[in-house]
Amino acid sequence: MAESVRGVVARSKNAPVRVETVIVPDPGPGEAVVAVQACGVCHTDLHYREGGINDDFPFLLGHEAAGVVERVGEGVTDVQPGDVVVLNWRAVCGDCRACRRGRPWYCFDTHNAASPMTLEDGTPLAAALGIGALAEKTLVHAGQCTKVDPSVDPAAAGLLGCGVTAGWGAAVNTAPVRQGDSVAVIGCGGVGSAAVAGAVYAGALRVIAVDTDPRKLEWAEDFGATDTVDASTEDVVDRLRELTGGFGPDVVIDAVGTAATYRQAFDARDLAGTVVLVGVPNPTVTLELPLIEVFGRGGALKSSWYGDCLPSRDFPLLAELFRQDRFPLDRFVTERIGLDDVEAAFGRMQRGEVLRSVVVL
Repeated sequence: MAESVRGVVARSKNAPVRVETVIVPDPGPGEAVVAVQACGVCHTDLHYREGGINDDFPFLLGHEAAGVVERVGEGVTDVQPGDVVVLNWRAVCGDCRACRRGRPWYCFDTHNAASPMTLEDGTPLAAALGIGALAEKTLVHAGQCTKVDPSVDPAAAGLLGCGVTAGWGAAVNTAPVRQGDSVAVIGCGGVGSAAVAGAVYAGALRVIAVDTDPRKLEWAEDFGATDTVDASTEDVVDRLRELTGGFGPDVVIDAVGTAATYRQAFDARDLAGTVVLVGVPNPTVTLELPLIEVFGRGGALKSSWYGDCLPSRDFPLLAELFRQDRFPLDRFVTERIGLDDVEAAFGRMQRGEVLRSVVVL
């Protein structure tokens, strides 16, 4: 039976979001209804509100969430009612060319629920990243539910669904950082700080945090950065070379995604070094590089989609590392808020005052 719940809806471009009544239908074949316990307010949600993803308004926001499976549809066997899960937006199909080649983290045909959630008047809602979890309950494909240890705080566990895993995976999976490497991370918000923590976990000898905001540099130090560079007052490329014996870091992770920060990463890396782009660029941004430098420096220029993570592998791993005090997942939670506070949380995010605001239900 369909249910009425409260959810955060973006009705039109740049308009303030509102909490509205959302109709969640019964789960169809392969689907699950999840009672949301906590959901992070991610920058991607702001992109949706601003029309930076597409124009399929109205959107039901939220995708960085943990909750409890409440009901499942026909044919669902991997999860059952009562399971504690983190929601993911890359539910792999198992049959596309990437999956068949043993690279499911690149899956080109990921699953979402087929049945739409709607407003009270029947208007279909576009669920952010196929999830729509800034709501009391949401409908997803069962493959978007990844079971985790129920003892992990939902406010922390939900962050595995996007930003934390993206940053951690950029260092651990995409680069990958090796023991003894020198690593620089440009942009130390939530994703960048997770990349710092990932580089530390992978055994980097030196981890250099780069940002224009002193507060974010302090956050990065809290996650294990050995050095900081204030990009508002220092030449980033010169300083990164100075901190690495004049050569440049082995790995530079761009967690911002602008032409300027990518060029800094490209110019700063050591010969045969690696650049990883994990910050999502504006679709209008273009980049010009001297091709002889691309050739002459060697190494690798990589993009990191979702930290090249495989939710079934990486979510339980990170949750367990957190339980063992080996990964500081809870430090990403800056504040706990309610559904009615999301619009204000966007403002704090834009001002750089938080790593993550988390809605707790």
